[in-house]
Amino acid sequence: MEFLVEFEIRVPEGTSASEVSTRQQAEAAAAVTLVDGGHLARVWTLRSASAETKVLGLYRAASEQELDELLRALPLYEWMTVEVTPLEPHPNDPRGGEKPLAAQNQATNAELPEPRLSLAYRLEATLGEPLPLGETAHGQRRIVPLTGGVFTGPSMSGKLVSGGSADWQVVLPDGTALADLRYTLETEAGRLLYVQARGVRHGSADVLARLARGDDVEPSEYTFRSSIQIETAAPELEWLNKGVFIAVGGREPGRVIYETYLVE
Repeated sequence: MEFLVEFEIRVPEGTSASEVSTRQQAEAAAAVTLVDGGHLARVWTLRSASAETKVLGLYRAASEQELDELLRALPLYEWMTVEVTPLEPHPNDPRGGEKPLAAQNQATNAELPEPRLSLAYRLEATLGEPLPLGETAHGQRRIVPLTGGVFTGPSMSGKLVSGGSADWQVVLPDGTALADLRYTLETEAGRLLYVQARGVRHGSADVLARLARGDDVEPSEYTFRSSIQIETAAPELEWLNKGVFIAVGGREPGRVIYETYLVE
């Protein structure tokens, strides 16, 4: 704990100069001992119009009782009038080991850039017959092959590689589909892209039932979103490895459409 201690020293009348000097020297030695022990941090002399000497000290002690014992041991204590004020940490203290609260709030409230989306590509993929794996610990598992398709974008286009693309999908009891999608794209320049997607498709019970029957349902009637990671060894497409992507999906009879966006 820290304490602000104010002393007012009154030398009794008739005290010899030699005794005053002796006690002052002993007081200085006691102050050194308190500093070495980590109890005395700072000390100031207060200006006063009277003849009395006022001293202000910043002390550290485990408790007020320990502080009282330290003060009573001072050589000048019997000549002192002492006022002790316990101190508590303040959030704006610049020496408290942290930034002042106002500075912390300013940093916390710093304006961050709003994310922007830019289209990376649109993939239209044909679907094969689902392979039902059955009920597992995760739900109703089925594997949906992506048998072909094309993708187009502002900086790259190409085709989906069949045989290396499928959705290891889980369907929950309410009809929600959880996508674990992995597919391979080949650009027109012959570069390969490995794409992994984790997504969800959900909506009302009626809409999901229509999708399950293979009806043509407008994408605006349900939510179909995915987070995307892309890997490639192509030097000119290195930016894909570092990008954060999301996709908006749409399910149509016999095919699926993904529009994949780079988050900037």
